[in-house]
Formats: sequence, structure tokens, C-alpha cells
Amino acid sequence: MNNFIFENPTRVYFGKGGVKEYLSSIIKHYGSTVMLAYGGGSVKKNGIYEEVTGILKEAGKRIIDFPGIMPNPTYAKVQEGARLVREHDVDFILAVGGGSVIDCCKIVSAQAKLDEDIWDMENKKKTYPVEFVPMGAIVTASGTGSEMNAGAVITNEEKKIKGALFGAQAAFAFLDPTYTMTVPFQQVISGAFDTLSHAMETYFGKPEQNNLSDDINEAIMKGIISNIRILLKNHEDYNARSELMWASAMAENGILKIGKITDFQAHQIEHQLGAYTDCNHGQGLAVIHPVLYRHIYKEGVERFSRFAKNVWGISHKETKEETALAGVEALADFIKEIGLPTSFTQMGIGEETNFKAIADSTNITAGCCKTLTHQEIFEILKECL
Repeated sequence: MNNFIFENPTRVYFGKGGVKEYLSSIIKHYGSTVMLAYGGGSVKKNGIYEEVTGILKEAGKRIIDFPGIMPNPTYAKVQEGARLVREHDVDFILAVGGGSVIDCCKIVSAQAKLDEDIWDMENKKKTYPVEFVPMGAIVTASGTGSEMNAGAVITNEEKKIKGALFGAQAAFAFLDPTYTMTVPFQQVISGAFDTLSHAMETYFGKPEQNNLSDDINEAIMKGIISNIRILLKNHEDYNARSELMWASAMAENGILKIGKITDFQAHQIEHQLGAYTDCNHGQGLAVIHPVLYRHIYKEGVERFSRFAKNVWGISHKETKEETALAGVEALADFIKEIGLPTSFTQMGIGEETNFKAIADSTNITAGCCKTLTHQEIFEILKECL
């Protein structure tokens, strides 16, 4: 195992009724003005907004609304939020939603404290913010694990780049599985696959030799697969939803990454696809993963073979390559089984899409078992049609 330093400062309140039980006692430790950030307004329809604002008002807080955060949050939306924070002297940011809302708020928190553009600061100067407006998260849609790390994925529409920025990390996060019951079911499945993708992208990183992080990862991947299947049979199964919600946090709270150089090549490809098409993230990953893995499994045959046996229960075949490929095909079959798309065409993304530009602007990751060229990524994208 590689050397590492590990710390996770986010306090998690997991389970039913946590917001009602604990939010008022937590929020009193922060200032008088709270910016309440959310997405397209579903939190107002399902009662979560009313519940949260009632608690904040009872605690004597002034509330500044920051609505309309989109599924692929834009850099313009980040700047809008930062202006609101400055104009209203916001003391605390409370993100209510899924990963997009939380991601946007992380960068708002940092940008509001900066005199310079955070995109250029991080991407050109390679320096990172050290001051933040404190924030917390109430998770209503799981899958990204964004509530337990400082990373964010933001779309810079002007530059045609969907990429990572680093900002604040939530001081606390509420994970109430009942909140996910108000989310459209296909979004729940898409989010759960994003969790599986996070786990795989870490598992297939370097080094390949066994470590405790990988052992835990295998248990999480198997749990995600089994609980998606349970949820497909009973959409209201609380235990399955709670398992998936915690798996989402576990996949991105850093524990699985200890001692690893992660892969995340599928994510990098999908991010750029999203920059050009604004596609659903989990669906894009579902299409890309099997195609990408068919291209690279031979270079990571030991790990892919272990994945086949330990995650999918595939018996050893004549060669490790055959075993490894069987694991990739098991993943592809599972994607069909759970109703996610298996081609870009099913997502409404056609040949007119500028796949060459997407490929040429995709970041090449260090942890992938095969260092891809931009031409290979172009070929992978075309195969996804």
C-alpha cells in the first residue's frame, strides 16, 4: 500500500428524521444569515424546503434563497451564488439537494472569499483556496458522495470544459434515505450506478496488488449491485435505499482511495461528453464503462479477473483474459438489467455530436491501467453510439 494521510472532517447524521432532530442545535453555532441553495424546486413540492426553512426561522436565521442550480452546474451559476454571498454577507451556506447542488455550493463558498477567478487560479496557477464560507449539506438524491469531500464538477460553458474544482467541504451532512423517495426512480438508479462507477474507478487504479481499501471496495460494489436489484423489485424498500445512500458516501469519502492512484478515465470522458451535450451523468457512465473496459482489460488483466470473480461470482475460465472479459460482460448485462441506456443513441446523442472535439479535450488520467491516446478515446466514443 502507498503512503497516505487521511482525514474526513464532515460529520454525518444518518437516518430518518435527522434534520428535524439535529439541525436547529447545529445551525445555532453559525452566523445570522444562511443562504439556502437548491435545484429546480422539487424541494418545495415534497415539503423538504418548508421543513428546513421552518427550522432556520425558528433558530432566528435570515434566509437568502439560491434556487435553480442545474443538474450539471455551470460556472456562471457559481459566480451568481458568490455574488449573492457577498451582497448579503452570508455567514453559512446550506445545500439542499443532490451532488450538483452540493458541488456548486463548494465552489461558491470558495469564490466568495477570493478576489480572483477560481477557475484560472486552480487550472492555470495550480493554487487552491484556503478560506471558505462554512457550509453544510442535506442530501436528497444520493450517488455522487459529494457531501463528504471537497471536490466539485463544474461546467464552464464558455470554455466547453466540464472539470474538477476544489472548494469547501461540508462541516456536516444529513443523509435521510426517506428524502430519496421523492426523487424520480430512474434518477435513483442512475445515481446508484454513479456510485458503482466511483467504486470501480478507484478499484481499477494503481497499484493492482491487494490492499484493505480494495477488499472494502469489493464489499461495497457487491452491496450496490444487490441493493439496486432489491429496489427494482420494491421501490419503497427503506433498507435498500439506506444501503445505497451510505455506499454513495463511502465511495467518495476517501476511504476506498487510501493507498491508491485512482483511474477515473470513464468519468473524464463522460465529463467532456456532458460539456458538449449536457447529458445525464449516470447514464453517460453506464454507456461508456463497458466499451472503455473492453479496450483496456488486457492491460489490467489481473485486476479485471479479480473483479469478475470477487464481485460478479464468475468461475475461473481457461485464461485470465477470458475471466477478465467475462467480468466486463457481466457489468454490461447488469446495466441492461437495471434499465440504463447501453448506447448514446438511446440517450438522444447522435452522430452529429462533435466526438472529435470531446475526445481531444478529455483529460488523460494517470491511474488507468492503459494510457489512452485521444484517438483511442475518439474510437471509444464512436463505439458508444
